[in-house]
Amino acid sequence: MSYPLSVLDLSTVLPGQPVAQAVAASVELAQKAEEQGFHRIWFAEHHNFPSIASSATSVLIGHVADQTSTIRLGSGGIMLPNHSPLVIAEQFGTLAEIHPGRIDLGLGRAPGTDQRTMMALRRDPSAADTFPRDIKELRGYLKGETLIPGVDAFPGSGTDVPLFVLGSSQYGAQLAAALGLGYSFASHFAPQMLEHAARLYRESFEPSEDYPEPHFIAALNVIAADTESEAHAQLEIARRHRIRQMLGRGRDLSEEDVTMLLHSAGGEQVLSMMKYTAVGTIETVRSYLDEFRERVQADELIVTNAAPDLAARHRTLELLGEHVISR
Repeated sequence: MSYPLSVLDLSTVLPGQPVAQAVAASVELAQKAEEQGFHRIWFAEHHNFPSIASSATSVLIGHVADQTSTIRLGSGGIMLPNHSPLVIAEQFGTLAEIHPGRIDLGLGRAPGTDQRTMMALRRDPSAADTFPRDIKELRGYLKGETLIPGVDAFPGSGTDVPLFVLGSSQYGAQLAAALGLGYSFASHFAPQMLEHAARLYRESFEPSEDYPEPHFIAALNVIAADTESEAHAQLEIARRHRIRQMLGRGRDLSEEDVTMLLHSAGGEQVLSMMKYTAVGTIETVRSYLDEFRERVQADELIVTNAAPDLAARHRTLELLGEHVISR
């Protein structure tokens, strides 16, 4: 059973770690993914998270693309209501001109942050309402078929950067299907509607010039190691990091605090976001991936490398490359 396997890198900044070191780790991870034959690596736009280094997403994509040569790079995703479509067309058009045939543009409509930060971004709370229209405007710029007379994207015009809609509900599935675009579901942190959205996307899909057939990407968390005990030890570290990230913002949590939060209602809700997690030896992980892909009929899987330790993340990619991609 063969299918494209990709990586979603959250560009994690560990407690006490310099941001430059986290960015360097993302470069190393992309180089390892390229070496192992992964199809693409995506970065996500988040704001006001001290533990995430990908807020200036297009800048990070360009930096990583400069230090790789074949793997596709893109956004998973750019939160389009935070930006004008023209600016994003120019940014990703520039990337596509510098790295032809390697750039993707995944688009989301959430702010990627909290309400206060959303206002600091100068984001109109109603901006998400124009998301479908903004995608059409953006696509027009990238195709060299602008919808705004007298306005075009330079660079950008004619680069035809592939577009994907990102989502975690039926809204994104319906929109991607109606526009004839690829669709990526964020099941690595929002698992609830995965199967419904996957089915709805396929059943409603309207073929387009760019996508004659639907292309559905499902995301999940993965930790593969040489032993089951090692993988589950890494999972426990990842769970505790997730609690710190989601429930400890602005707080200095002790290990005892994290343990207590793990068993709280809020902690259970945070950990339920990791419902789709493949963890164990590569035999266990490979079986999970195959069954998961078959169940949701995904054309491609994109994995978040959940282990916080860089060496463990590299080992996960090596094992996936040797036993899943290369089989």
